[in-house]
Amino acid sequence: MRDRVAVYGEVLDAGGAVIDRGLALAMDGPRSATGEDVVELHVHGSPVVVRETLRALLHAGAHAAGPGEFTRRAFLNGKLDLSAAEAVADVIEAESRAGVRAAQANLAGALRAEVQAASRGLAEVLEELAGAVDYPDEVPEPPAERVRATVDAVDAALEGLAGDWERGRVVREGLALAIVGPPNAGKSSLLNALLGEDRAIVSEIPGTTRDAIEERFAVDGVLVRVIDTAGLRHSDDPIERIGIERTRRALAAATVALVVVDGSRPLGADARAVLAETRSRPRVVFFNKSDLGTAGYEARETAEADALSGSVYREETLRALRAAIARAGWGGETLDLARPHLASARQAGAVARAREALAEARSTLNAGAPLDLVAPDLLAAIAALDEITGAAATEAVLDGVFARFCIGK
Repeated sequence: MRDRVAVYGEVLDAGGAVIDRGLALAMDGPRSATGEDVVELHVHGSPVVVRETLRALLHAGAHAAGPGEFTRRAFLNGKLDLSAAEAVADVIEAESRAGVRAAQANLAGALRAEVQAASRGLAEVLEELAGAVDYPDEVPEPPAERVRATVDAVDAALEGLAGDWERGRVVREGLALAIVGPPNAGKSSLLNALLGEDRAIVSEIPGTTRDAIEERFAVDGVLVRVIDTAGLRHSDDPIERIGIERTRRALAAATVALVVVDGSRPLGADARAVLAETRSRPRVVFFNKSDLGTAGYEARETAEADALSGSVYREETLRALRAAIARAGWGGETLDLARPHLASARQAGAVARAREALAEARSTLNAGAPLDLVAPDLLAAIAALDEITGAAATEAVLDGVFARFCIGK
């Protein structure tokens, strides 16, 4: 077969019977996704056709690819660095437009470029230090202030990456939002309004919601995983108490609490208790039912000074709530999804270790010790950064990265 020329033909089973008619496309290495010789078969999408085609290939001597095998081969053959390989999995798993765009940025090499720039700056200092040690009469030692400036600049860049780790996690995994409040505050009505559909049962009878309901919607393209919970109040009903306990667990696990109270009437003990309980955590406070009155909103305490007042039946209220959720969840600013970001706990840990090594180098510099004593710390920082791109990844690290891939890809 000729390189990159599609050939039309029949796919035969082990007995010579026709399974399907389709296309075969050969791609010679290293000009392929994995850097190896690759043949793609394009058949019709019937599960039976695909299954029988795979069976025929296995009978002919092929073996089924393991989890992430194609991407792993691409990494081992230098077609991808490890951060880009992880981005492949993030693209596959993305559940929102923002998640796809953020993963595509790392797949295109944004994180690799940032990490390599940091490593290169440290390596240049190491080269100067090595030259000064090996050839003291010919190579001058780099000025301590320039070494310190390089360490500070690299650390600042890594601090930026570390600071974006949580926002990057929100983009990939979604923001966990728990709707909490006393019974009959309008929590289920708010959930339905945010979703644009009647997902939760709405009733004037307090305590209708007994179990947590999890749904999803998007804010600025970012996935929000929202949980509508049972109302928080004192209850002697054993079934309702189970729902209340689940509410507290959902609240503890959520990144942001959306606290809903009835703002049309004076605040009762249950509403005041919920407001007090959530003051120490990221939250959005919403005084609902402004179309019926604002007595509760007007009597709010100083801690709720920035609370919103409105009605779930008004579009302007929903817009204000979405903006408030964005502020509480990721600072409210428009996320720069093309900016390099850390995409896994593994990467965040490597950056943390690099920064610890740079902190040691800074302490050595501040103590006025000989410059060559900072070399081990700079080497440790570079080694940690190399783990992100895979330049120094162990087999165990690779196994961990590719274990999360779907079969084949």
